Amino acid sequence: MNKKTIVLLTALIFGMGVMFVSCAGMQVKPTAANFKAPKIEIEMIEVTEFDGYWYYSGKIKPTKGQAGNHGSPLPLAFTFNITNPNSYPILLDGYTFVFAFEDFEMNTINGYDTQWIPAGKTNQLRANKMLTTRGGLLKLGVTSGYKLKEKGMNMWQAMEKWWTTIGDMAFPINIYEGTFSFSANGVSKRVPFEGTYKP
Repeated sequence: MNKKTIVLLTALIFGMGVMFVSCAGMQVKPTAANFKAPKIEIEMIEVTEFDGYWYYSGKIKPTKGQAGNHGSPLPLAFTFNITNPNSYPILLDGYTFVFAFEDFEMNTINGYDTQWIPAGKTNQLRANKMLTTRGGLLKLGVTSGYKLKEKGMNMWQAMEKWWTTIGDMAFPINIYEGTFSFSANGVSKRVPFEGTYKP
């Protein structure tokens, strides 16, 4: 290898090293000033399993086990699309939201799932919750009696309507009081969220 070739190779290696250092130096580091709020959207709400609509009181003797007031289960899955607009990855490290059938609050979901969302990419989050007709009746009795009267309905009518038509998504499901927590390089951001999943 002659001297000219060695000089060219040395210059090439040096140039590549400078370029690598420059590119590394150009990477944006997360700060409170440049941390953009992720975009959150409802992709889908689905009933993951359906066992009909039923309820029995504690006066009825069960075939097995102890008597009590029990109602049919309704497992739900809420799928969200979360888009990271930042030029660096961010960590979803918790979330909470309330959901309602039409305008009637049903329950609160608190999640502690964690996942990294790459820069400029969209991840999906799936949050699960189990309802029962018993729990729904108790919730309506405590918080929504007056609203039901305004609509000319009672708790039993409302529960039967929701349980028997939710498979067809025959009514809107509202999400509110939502907060999704994100972090990156020690910087945290809490993003509020509300939305409606319409039939």
